[in-house]
Amino acid sequence: MRVIVIGGGAAGMIAAITSSNEGNDVTLIEKTSSLGNKIKITGKGRCNLTFDGDIEDFKNNIVKNFKFMYSSFNAFSNVDVVNYFNKLGVKTKIERGGRVFPVSDDANEVVKVLKDELNKNHVNIIYNVSVDNFILDNNKIKALKLSNNKIIECDKCIIATGGKSYPKTGSSGDGYMYAKKLGHKIVDLKPGLVPLRSNDSICKLLQGLSLKNVTLSLKYKGGKEIYKEFGEMMFSHFGITGPIVLSASSKLNRVENVDNLMQNSDIIASIDLKPALDDDTLDKRICRDFEKYTNKEFKNSLDDLLPKKLIPVIIELSGIDENKKVNQITKEERKRLVKLLKNLQITITGFMPFDIAVITSGGVDVKDINPKTMESKIVKGIYFAGEILDVDAYTGGFNLQIAFSTGYAAGKN
Repeated sequence: MRVIVIGGGAAGMIAAITSSNEGNDVTLIEKTSSLGNKIKITGKGRCNLTFDGDIEDFKNNIVKNFKFMYSSFNAFSNVDVVNYFNKLGVKTKIERGGRVFPVSDDANEVVKVLKDELNKNHVNIIYNVSVDNFILDNNKIKALKLSNNKIIECDKCIIATGGKSYPKTGSSGDGYMYAKKLGHKIVDLKPGLVPLRSNDSICKLLQGLSLKNVTLSLKYKGGKEIYKEFGEMMFSHFGITGPIVLSASSKLNRVENVDNLMQNSDIIASIDLKPALDDDTLDKRICRDFEKYTNKEFKNSLDDLLPKKLIPVIIELSGIDENKKVNQITKEERKRLVKLLKNLQITITGFMPFDIAVITSGGVDVKDINPKTMESKIVKGIYFAGEILDVDAYTGGFNLQIAFSTGYAAGKN
């Protein structure tokens, strides 16, 4: 059988290898001059391959459409992914949060072994060409017309063109145009796993400050919680970023009318700087510090509690005179300080743009895709895999797992 795979990313390469293992004659079309461009930059160039955990962990980390993923994940799970790469010679290790990385910490090693498999399986790879049109016969794929005017006949076609994020890697949203032409509905596209904007002056003041072991909560102005996570984040001139912020953004972009809410300053990020301590314990801790620095001014009493860069900002927000001696600070002022440390608020005004988003939220509506085979229910012989689908997850190797599982299912079938 003649199979064409469009897109040489994680999903496309796995799909092409799997399909060739089934004895098919496979051609892989990649519009740039190299394969695995996005794999090379995942996990800051270290490639967070997958996660260490069970199906419940997978479910809890998928933002939307976990049910759709159930079959393909069971057919090619995170354990299968680890075994697969181990067999290809990529040794793996597990890090904090169950993240799985190559021991080499080099994403290029992952791309190299996949390319080697494609070559070993005699997959024909065409670079620097995109697809112009799909030629159908009786609502079944028959051939593709390429941008160089060549026509390639095929029996099946897998569309694995990626999303709209990081367009420099080649994922500029072509696949959505293809899917639309073929009659598929596209669920609204939004940047996923992306830093959040804020106009609050404290972000600029704290630019470059990284906070570890804090809890970030996204809330509506009224107080209702949207998302909460413990971990690491960072301030930037435009707002906030870092792992827990990226995950929060993928929950936030699914909120109805989110753009209007952000425009009206109705979305608040609340940072608990001391999540391990309740209010009472934190108050006692501050009292101990004040005793230690009893004759010092307030501005010189917080070195044991907070990073240096954060101290002037917290003093300003607390409303306590920085030159006040700590033995003169009232119980009320101390309570105000505790409240501030447990609930440092930042108003969120928007998402950073697609070109720095890790993934795309939204995509081809999965209602029109067979979850076992990834085949279109609209056009026979057309399959979808990877980020083009309306399935996305938080950080931690879950999005690459989605690509591998759906790519495997499409290639197998």
